[in-house]
Amino acid sequence: MESESPYAWWRLLSSLLLMTLGSAGMYGITVVLPHLQGDFEVTRAGASLPYTMTMIGFGLGGVFLGRVADRAGIIVTLAIGGLGSGSGYVLAAWSDSFWQFNLAQGLLIGMLGAAATFAPLVADTTRWFTRHRGVAVAICMSGNYFAGALWPPIMQRVIEQSGWRTMYLCMGVLCLLITLPLLWMYRRPPPSLDAPPKPTSRPARQARHLDEIARSDPRRPLGMSPAALQAVLCMAGIACCVAMAMPQVHIVAYCGDLGFGLARGAEMLSVMLALGIASRLLSGWISDYIGGLRTLLLGSVLQGLALLMFLNTSGLVSLYVVAGLFGLFQGGIVPAYALIVREFFDPREAGARTGTVLMATLLGMALGGWLPGMLYDATGSYDAAFVNGIGWNLLNGGIVLFLLLRARGSLKPAYRT
Repeated sequence: MESESPYAWWRLLSSLLLMTLGSAGMYGITVVLPHLQGDFEVTRAGASLPYTMTMIGFGLGGVFLGRVADRAGIIVTLAIGGLGSGSGYVLAAWSDSFWQFNLAQGLLIGMLGAAATFAPLVADTTRWFTRHRGVAVAICMSGNYFAGALWPPIMQRVIEQSGWRTMYLCMGVLCLLITLPLLWMYRRPPPSLDAPPKPTSRPARQARHLDEIARSDPRRPLGMSPAALQAVLCMAGIACCVAMAMPQVHIVAYCGDLGFGLARGAEMLSVMLALGIASRLLSGWISDYIGGLRTLLLGSVLQGLALLMFLNTSGLVSLYVVAGLFGLFQGGIVPAYALIVREFFDPREAGARTGTVLMATLLGMALGGWLPGMLYDATGSYDAAFVNGIGWNLLNGGIVLFLLLRARGSLKPAYRT
């Protein structure tokens, strides 16, 4: 089976659907956060803990399930994900204590459920595309933002009518009904990694970043050891996602504090992530011309600007605008890491390497979801949380600039796809 084939595109659409469903757990928790604070009688930081647990489980599960996908195949991984998500939602709905809810979110919905439909699907997608790899990865990872655009308003409506526990039960049944039948779409193995790709004409605009990739030896990517480069990418991933998480996790509660209501906050989150979809698709197209590193730097700079805008925004209409700009600016950041891994590392390690780097971004989201709650409890407002995000964003930009300088000295005489 050749890359870029019609089957590859149908497989990609299936991955988009599964990621949209699997990522619901990380956004659902932001909608129920105010309800958990009341039902379990915890602080704002305490109510943020299930999100942190989910993202830690999400990240650690990505490494484990990435290795499972490399060795046992993507079907086994997705089956684990469907069963994990389905059972996790049901057990969370039946939880009698706050810690039971945390464990269901972190271990089942996060570590086994959402993780199976994130890094393993991204790595699988990189194996089926060569010329349009950036666009394909962006489409696949848009499922994560489709989930954010689709689920919060629906979940909020169900919660208002039947309560958050009923909403969780419905999500558990839906995961089982959709995930398991779609497994047949992944029955074919990916194209041979040893087969030479078909020659394609590439615009001159792509020459610079393709030359950097061509001269990079997978044994010494960017002139570093693979372990060192992976560690640096993980540091960058943590930094950018600590900054990214603050608006995504706390926008609903923030709107409630400002007196606009939780429903307006859920709508604002939906707008943010809907525009994030457009950003991911556009960034995927851009990355096919300028490469993953430059796309990552562009997203980092724009995300920092949006965080600065939040500091001086308190009106309802202006918050909708800034939230939309934030989604539009930062949507291409996380997909860029998957492209960087595919461009500079051995493709046979795609599942584990992608899982490890994306784990770091998710750990950053976990930390970034909890820190604002702690700062809010300490100061009584979210101003310090926005400043904290800006600082982490600056760290990310500095790391990416460092890697771009290293890219100029990479050494290998042939371009790998």
